[in-house]
Amino acid sequence: MSGELHIKGGWRPGQGPALTSSDPATGEIVWQGATASAGDVADAVASARAAFQGWADQPREARIAVLRRYQKVLEARRPAMAEALSRETGKALWETTAEVGSMIAKVDASIAAYDERTGEKVSNTAFGRAVLRHRPHGVMAVLGPFNFPAHLPNGHIVPALLAGDTVVYKPSEETPLAGRLLAEALVEAGLPSGVFNLVQGGRETGAALVDQDIDGLLFTGSAQAGAFFRRHFADRPHVILALELGGNNPLVVWDAADAEAAAALVVQSAFITTGQRCSCARRLILPEGLPGDAVLEALVALTGRLVVGPWNGADGPFMGPLISARAAELARSAADARYGSTTALPVATRAPEGGAWFAPRIYHLGDEATPDEEIFAPILQVRRASSLDQAISMANDTRYGLSAGLISDDSEHWDLFQKRIRAGVANWNRPTTGAAGTAPFGGLGDSGNHRPSAYYAADYCAWPMASFEADRVLPTLAEIKGLRP
Repeated sequence: MSGELHIKGGWRPGQGPALTSSDPATGEIVWQGATASAGDVADAVASARAAFQGWADQPREARIAVLRRYQKVLEARRPAMAEALSRETGKALWETTAEVGSMIAKVDASIAAYDERTGEKVSNTAFGRAVLRHRPHGVMAVLGPFNFPAHLPNGHIVPALLAGDTVVYKPSEETPLAGRLLAEALVEAGLPSGVFNLVQGGRETGAALVDQDIDGLLFTGSAQAGAFFRRHFADRPHVILALELGGNNPLVVWDAADAEAAAALVVQSAFITTGQRCSCARRLILPEGLPGDAVLEALVALTGRLVVGPWNGADGPFMGPLISARAAELARSAADARYGSTTALPVATRAPEGGAWFAPRIYHLGDEATPDEEIFAPILQVRRASSLDQAISMANDTRYGLSAGLISDDSEHWDLFQKRIRAGVANWNRPTTGAAGTAPFGGLGDSGNHRPSAYYAADYCAWPMASFEADRVLPTLAEIKGLRP
């Protein structure tokens, strides 16, 4: 299969600048090729537009059959795909294997969500049948992220295809290989020509795509990019936006008897995927005094035991490097500017030096103000509160609202927390990064636009059509009031 782009049912070379993707742990090149030009992007959208009506007119069962074949392709390719994802992202193999598993499970979850939320519903009334149907929007542009470069775009693409939409997908410029592998699996599943199109590239390619005549933009990425898209589409209200954005997520520990157990949940919340999850805990809020001291001591000790290394390292790493050396430098600069060194706790984590490597950092703060911004790295700030009320108030002191968590043995604390917290995902005694595939995933404020993904992706992939119906023309003259004899 020659060529970097998949347009009009075939692979072809890009006409834009060259792009290279490297293993962030070793610098080894894992993908290289030419990107899509503005002309290539226009062709991809035209291809999706031409294929739309035929795909939308397919019986639902036919679209399901294609996605079932896609499931089987992913299952057969799972080991090789997981290894390729680890090479391109630096993530541990156990994590990328789970990522491909999530892609496979997404098909069943999306079918169930479609049936429950956007299927066809009929009820009989005195005036005939009331029917609710759902219709696809048209051409969906999907912009993928680098942290879960297969699972997260898959979570947009599968529901869109199931609904009858066609897709133009641009992967992150950091992970073009992941985009290629996803595209290959869909092509092997036998999608009709033009239903799915792949364009590779960076910001210029993405800009060309959102300027095209699309019907929806499904995006996972930063809050800054989400704000740009809101402004960009202000005069195009017919384009549906589904924005899954970042967060400055709080985690509160309050009345948890087992400090080590609490610390384990904090580590999984803050440092999983090298802190490169939008749902990672960024702010830890502990009680003042000895109970908070015990959790903090256990946290520092446990963090020091984390194995940071390459995905195929003999020690079996908990986490790998950041996505690139540039990302690591930006994270270091942001952390140094925000926190300095006086508040850093001595964490003994051993990690390789330089490049994209970044060891976990914990900063213990007092009353000093810090910017309400997300640093996409394994960085955790710790603050103290004198009461649970104050802790919840501190947790809500953010313009974001993606995820939040409470670690506590007291169910009354949880009852208060879940009533007051402003977050789309709120967990109790589980990591902030945990989310069920049968639930929606999205946030408030600058974390999204009230169109959560995961199980609720069905909602933004189709629009509702409500109908009154009767099988034949019936006399209704008697219903017309004010007629002359």
